[in-house]
Amino acid sequence: MQLNANTVRNGTNNRKMHLMRKLREYDFAIFETTEFLDTHPHNKKALSYYAKLRDERARVLAEYESAFGPITMYGNMSNTSWDWVRGPWPWEGEC
Repeated sequence: MQLNANTVRNGTNNRKMHLMRKLREYDFAIFETTEFLDTHPHNKKALSYYAKLRDERARVLAEYESAFGPITMYGNMSNTSWDWVRGPWPWEGEC
């Protein structure tokens, strides 16, 4: 199979959408786990699960931002350019 610009673009978009979906899944699971921890703050199993989710989310976020740029202004890690303003913006529907 010969790669053309559309194939490469579609592959990039698929990876971007996959990583964004994983971030949303981790966000949901983290939120639900913190709700449980609010009422069970010493539950070791829940605390361990939260730590695992937090670390995995951080890994996926780093992978996403490395490939596609920061998701939020807090992800701008450059000291020489303000990468956050490079598109697309989250509300433009390409994330």
